[in-house]
Amino acid sequence: MKAFVINGKLIGSLTEISDPDLGDDQVRIKVAYVGICGSDLHYYFDGANGAFVVNEPLIPGHELSGTVDHDPSGQFAHGTEVTLHPGTFGKSEKGIESLPHLWPGGNYLGSASTWPHTQGAMAEYFNAARSMIRVLPEGLDLRTAALSEPLGVAIHAINIADGVKGKKILVSGSGPIGLLVVAAAKILGAESITATDILGTALQRAIAVGATKVIQIGEEEIPENIFDVIFECSAAPAAISTAISAVRRAGIVVQVGMLGAGAHPISIAPLVSKEVQLRGSFRFNDEISDAITMLHENKWIASVITHEFDKEDALEAFNIAKDSKISGKVLVKMN
Repeated sequence: MKAFVINGKLIGSLTEISDPDLGDDQVRIKVAYVGICGSDLHYYFDGANGAFVVNEPLIPGHELSGTVDHDPSGQFAHGTEVTLHPGTFGKSEKGIESLPHLWPGGNYLGSASTWPHTQGAMAEYFNAARSMIRVLPEGLDLRTAALSEPLGVAIHAINIADGVKGKKILVSGSGPIGLLVVAAAKILGAESITATDILGTALQRAIAVGATKVIQIGEEEIPENIFDVIFECSAAPAAISTAISAVRRAGIVVQVGMLGAGAHPISIAPLVSKEVQLRGSFRFNDEISDAITMLHENKWIASVITHEFDKEDALEAFNIAKDSKISGKVLVKMN
C-alpha cells in the first residue's frame, strides 16, 4: 500500500510500504481523508515537533475518516463509516484518574514522541486498535468527519474554560484550531466572539464560522480587561501576555496553542494582580464523541476546510497547509 512517509526535515514522499499484519484486537480501516495538523507540518518542515525529532521513517496523520475494511471479531461490519480517537492511554496516577489523556506512557498517532515512533494514518489503509473506533452517524459525510479530532480539541478547550454560554470570549489566532473554537463557541452559546490574527484572510474565515468581531494584529489594539474567557491558539509568547492583559479580572485564559520547547518571556504581573486563571488544554479526553455529534448537527463547520488534495499531491498539500494566508484546514484524500 502507499503512505506518505517523513524521513527528516523536508524529506517526505508517497512511498510503497508493506501491509502491516492485523492484530486480533485491531480493525483494518480503508482511510478516506486525513487532515494536516500543525504537528504534521513541524515534522515535515523542521524534522521535529518541539523536542520530538524524527529519528526513523514516520507516517504522519491523526485526523482521519474512513470505512471498515476488515474486523476479525465481526463487531464492525465491512463498509462501516468511522473516525478514530487517536490516543492510546498510559497508566493512571493519583489525582488524574478521570483524565486518561494525561496519563503518562500514552501515545498519539503520527508522533515521534515515542520510540519506536507511533505511526499515523496518512496511508491507504490503517490498522487501528478496536478501542479507537468511533462509528459515524448516518448522514455525516467522510470529508466533514475528518474534522472530528481537531474539533474535539476545540471542545475540550471550551470544557477546560467551564463553558462559554453567555460569555464574552476572544480567540487569539485564527488558524484551523482557532476557527474550530470560534465555531464551537457559537454553537455552545457564547454571547460574543472576537477573533484575532495578523492575517486579514484568516479573519475572513473566522467571520464565516461565527466571529462577531475581528481584530487584525498590528492594525488595531486589543482592549484590556474586557473578555470573560480567552482561548490562546497562536502559541506566540507575546499573544499570551496580551491575553492576560485583555481578560477581565478573575477571568480565564486557556492556552491551546503548543509553544516550542524552552523558556518564553511572558508578562505575569497582570495575572497576579487580576487573579487571572491561566489553564492549559492538551488534546482531549473523549470530546471527539461530542465533536462527531456537533459536526452531524452543524455541517456548515466544514467551511473551515479550504483545500483537498489527492495523496499523489501530498507534498503540495503540506506546502499549502503551511501558508496560512491562503489555507484553513487542508485534507489529503487517501482513497
